[in-house]
Amino acid sequence: MDITDALVEQSNFSKTQVIRKNAVTSNKGIVAAQHRLAAMSGAAMLSRGGNAIDAAIATSFALGVVEPWMSGPGGGGAMVIYTADEQKTSVIDFNMRSPTGLDPADYPLVEGTAADLFPWTRVREDRNLMGATAIAVPGLVDGMGMAHDKHATMPWAELLQPSITLAKKGPLIDWYTSLLVTASVTELTKDPMAANIFLRNGLAPATPWTALTSDRLDMSVMAGTLKKLADAGPREFYEGETGRQIAGDVMRAGGSLSFEDLQNYHAAERAPLVHRHGSAELFLSPELTAGSTMAAALNDITMDDYAAVPGAPSAEDYLQIARGIQQAQETRLDTMGDVAGGRTQTCTTNFAVVDKWGNMVVVTQTLLSIFGSKVMLPSSGLLMNNGILWFDPEPDKPNSIAPDKRCLTNICPVIGVNDGRMFGVGASGGRKIMSSVLQLTTFLTDFGMSLEDAFHQARIDCSTSGHVIIDELLAPEIEAKIGESFSTVRTKRTVNPYAFACPSGVMRQGGENYGMTEIMSPWGDAVRED
Repeated sequence: MDITDALVEQSNFSKTQVIRKNAVTSNKGIVAAQHRLAAMSGAAMLSRGGNAIDAAIATSFALGVVEPWMSGPGGGGAMVIYTADEQKTSVIDFNMRSPTGLDPADYPLVEGTAADLFPWTRVREDRNLMGATAIAVPGLVDGMGMAHDKHATMPWAELLQPSITLAKKGPLIDWYTSLLVTASVTELTKDPMAANIFLRNGLAPATPWTALTSDRLDMSVMAGTLKKLADAGPREFYEGETGRQIAGDVMRAGGSLSFEDLQNYHAAERAPLVHRHGSAELFLSPELTAGSTMAAALNDITMDDYAAVPGAPSAEDYLQIARGIQQAQETRLDTMGDVAGGRTQTCTTNFAVVDKWGNMVVVTQTLLSIFGSKVMLPSSGLLMNNGILWFDPEPDKPNSIAPDKRCLTNICPVIGVNDGRMFGVGASGGRKIMSSVLQLTTFLTDFGMSLEDAFHQARIDCSTSGHVIIDELLAPEIEAKIGESFSTVRTKRTVNPYAFACPSGVMRQGGENYGMTEIMSPWGDAVRED
């Protein structure tokens, strides 16, 4: 290869740039979230005397305003909760499910492969991907309501006040907003309200080349909905006038979500999946999440191999991680119906909270694809999920489209205890989530890393069958060792896309708390109480 050929094969990105974040520490509470203003909203509740669950509820609704394309009341998810006074860990599952009136015949197959997250056989007009026909029954509001009933200490209305204030003001449009909107301009133009809110003359909003900007997204309709939920309680979303408006808007747009679906929806409290990994005890989200897949992968990763190379993973360690994840993923695909590969952006978000009493919460919530179904309901101002995309449109499969069926998700929040430390970690990033969470867990347990070091440690991604994506900061011998068993691609850890998922987490040790977010996330931050 001559010099010209070598040049065109090179990446555009700088090889000398270094990006770091410092872990936030405090003997009081900390919220770590993908958006600083949402983390501040949760931290404000801690400062007012609230616990980690209070802070999580405030953070959840604030995230739905400041990054509405990622999650919100129109989506779902799960949370893992540790209550210090009871020394008990539980899971609240508020995942989405398909409407009871859904008809699989409304999703006829056509030639080709779907152009989004999963390489399903394509459905005519992408009816499982975009528009009202892609909308599943959302669960976030009831999930937060259940968490409030069981564990919170502050009034529900007070916890929603930060999100209402943020929605009235409207999220500030900066360069990252423009970047995220740009990827979905074509789809957003198809929905009148979404186009009106997120686009400017049919294009992504531009930001000035100076640091000065004052343009904001108009979330005033959503602010009114949040105020109704604050005043009437979470079941207003499912049983009140708000629920009737949501169902009416979806039905008029051609979807099958009904008011009865909303009335019948209830989040579920579940026992966590408890898994022993060496001396660590892990509490994972169970059932139709990636928790069981992570536990299966960890079964193939042994402490003896790690102990031989203290301090940081070796080439053999990374190969072992890759083999464990790939094998567990294959089992998941055969028995749970998920599929390999992601092609475009996901819109999940994750945050974690620890308070001064030692309560801890990890929440992963999502609309599934970025901007979900690309439908923004005119009556409520809410972006709605495209949860039907989680189902295989081909019949007679483990995860085929069917009415009144729970969605199979990739979320994987975990709380772990090891050597006197408790940590809570989760991530966004579709099928990249489990690879990220598993590695952070091993970095914290098998290698005893600090939270800050674990988040800076280079990772691999094993979300695509037979392939491993490798951070270019890892030594060549690591890529060579993994390459003995898998096809490899070397790439840079960047702001967009997140090749290795986007995690956030907290840790508690000896009365001191720590918080950390993905180092490449421009909005993500950990914020301490006070």
